[in-house]
This record gives sequence, C-alpha cells and structure tokens, in this order.
Amino acid sequence: MSDAELAIGANPFETVPGQGHLGPQVDAFDRRVDELLEHLRGHPLADLVFTNTTHIADFSLIWHGIGIVRGIAKGRPDQVIVLAALLGAESLIVNQGVKRFFRRERPTTTGDERLPVRRPSTSSFPSGHASSAVFAAMVLAGWDGPWLSMLWFKIAAVVGISRAYVRIHHGSDVVGGVVVGVLLGFVGRRIARRFAPA
Repeated sequence: MSDAELAIGANPFETVPGQGHLGPQVDAFDRRVDELLEHLRGHPLADLVFTNTTHIADFSLIWHGIGIVRGIAKGRPDQVIVLAALLGAESLIVNQGVKRFFRRERPTTTGDERLPVRRPSTSSFPSGHASSAVFAAMVLAGWDGPWLSMLWFKIAAVVGISRAYVRIHHGSDVVGGVVVGVLLGFVGRRIARRFAPA
C-alpha cells in the first residue's frame, strides 16, 4: 500500500504513521486538517502553489533569497548576514534539539504520491519549515513596517500549510512549528535589532 493510500485509509488512526504519538485529540485534529486539505489536492493551482512553495522553502532557501533581495534593495548587507546566521541557529535548535526529543514519525516519507517532495532526514514534530518561516517573518517584521511585515507572515502561512498539503507533515506538526517559531522569533528579533538595527 502506498504512503498516499495509508494517509487516507479507511481507519487513519491505525494506518497513518505518527498518529497516536501525541494523543487522540491531536489525531482527530490531524485527520480533520487532512480532510480539509484533500478538498484542495488535485486542483492545478493549489498543487502548483503548495508543492513549489514547499520545495523552495527547503533549507530556508526562500528566506535567504528574500533576505538577499531585501538587503540589496535597502543597502543593508548587515541584515542579510544576521538573518542568515539566525536562520542557521534556529535550524540547529529545531532539527538537532526539539525534533530529537519528540521523534514523531511522518505521515509519509516523501509526500503524497501525487505531490512528491524531498525525503527529509529528521523526524516530524515540529515542522522545521513552519518554524523557520514564522521565525524569519518575525525577524524581518522587526526591521520592516506593517505592510512588508504582513507579506512576510502571509508567505510564512503558505509555507506552513504546504507541509501538511503535500503530506510530509501532520497538521499538528505545523502548529507545533508555528509555536516554536514564535518563541524563538522573539529571541531572534532582539538579537537582530542589537546587531543590525532597523
């Protein structure tokens, strides 16, 4: 049976890898999120947006790219360097620290077979993509005004949703990633303002 079939099996509480790890309420939440996203899967535009977003968010490439373009436009190479360093530190904390504590299995190993993605080497909870997205948005928002800040958080939202959309994360992994990203983001924003003031 394929990963995609497992993810939408008749009894997902028994068949989806990673379920049962955080309790029945979390399982119910994950199932509901997956049911809602399944209504969108197969729509050409949604597939294009979420699959490509999850690819360009690998290794925080989207945020490094935004940081470089923004730094050039504003003449702030210091902010490019600080953002890159902070993203590296955040990734280390989440992937080598928090994830090792939970060791949750992913719902699939390479994503929904209709929406294949890179095979991750870390465990599922929390979503590193969601964490780094919210973290980066918070750091950038500490430098920018409200309009750009709204854009950063909208991009972060799409990145987070994309991980559950392609079934490489449970919905609760994304929520966990958002929480971790916010907590680390408060610290990252203070560091960023100290070493590269707005």
